[in-house]
Amino acid sequence: MPAKLSDHNLQEPVSAYMRTDFVALKHDETVAHAIKSIRDNASPEDILYLYVTDEHNRLAGVVPIRNVITSDPQTKISSIMVRSPVSVLHSQSVLRACELFTEYRFLALPVVDNDNKILGIVDINLFTDDVVSLNHQRQLENIFQMIGVHVSIGKKKVSPWSDFKGRFPWLFCNITSGIICAFIASRYELLISELAILAMFITVVLAISESVSIQSMALTLQVLLQRNASWRRILMGVRSELLTSVLLGAGSGFVVGLTAYSWKGVLWQGLAIGLSIWLSVITACLLGVIVPTLIRKFRIDPKVAAGPIVLAAADIATLLFYFSTANLILG
Repeated sequence: MPAKLSDHNLQEPVSAYMRTDFVALKHDETVAHAIKSIRDNASPEDILYLYVTDEHNRLAGVVPIRNVITSDPQTKISSIMVRSPVSVLHSQSVLRACELFTEYRFLALPVVDNDNKILGIVDINLFTDDVVSLNHQRQLENIFQMIGVHVSIGKKKVSPWSDFKGRFPWLFCNITSGIICAFIASRYELLISELAILAMFITVVLAISESVSIQSMALTLQVLLQRNASWRRILMGVRSELLTSVLLGAGSGFVVGLTAYSWKGVLWQGLAIGLSIWLSVITACLLGVIVPTLIRKFRIDPKVAAGPIVLAAADIATLLFYFSTANLILG
């Protein structure tokens, strides 16, 4: 294996750069077995994570070394492992491994075959001549910045057609949502023609909804990209965001509804606009939490896919609430 990665081999398969001296454990083994395996098979300075396999030798989880050290010797490995670990296929490029390193800030990644069986590991020592220490945070930050440079250089070599194929599906998501929104508006054409104030506030309503959904999505991504992300933490985030969205929606709806009422002097119009904003903000906030969580569940990069999908869903939900609420109150 080459001593250090250069910018010339980013498109090579990552399997050419993997190590095979990793520690693999069975999910039903104990911490005591793990410690024995470490002593028998590896030197302490080489250990970053322990990898757990199921009865079919497929990758089932990963255990940070600190979890082993701080756990009771009789504890089952399955109870302290992180499930659904991030991995890289042996046929994928070094550039893909670079992207995963910068996205998740892991110190090593398992390399698996098409059946999810672990073949080896690739660690960030691939990018530096220095041995990485967990205590040298500044050194780690410098290494991750260097990997980011590798990624940016590698992406510049992607052909325009490949770049188009990677980006157009998410742009198409926005195009589709725009067409659906236009169709929704056409269904309320008579209402809009009779109440011109509804058309005046469409952009305001959409802007508020999109802003809230992006804020919620950003907070959710911070949780999802942490190593100790769990369903409990995600549900706590949903609860917190729901309460926050109720307040945000009430505040936004009150300000915009009061503005509409002051402008036209019709109480029911201001009430309809304010109420629709309140409902759309709550929905947009929940979408900002739920969509990236589901995307992560399907092992798609949530930072790439979540934004367009959240915005598209928020726009559609917002217009549905906006026009149906207005039609209910003013129709």
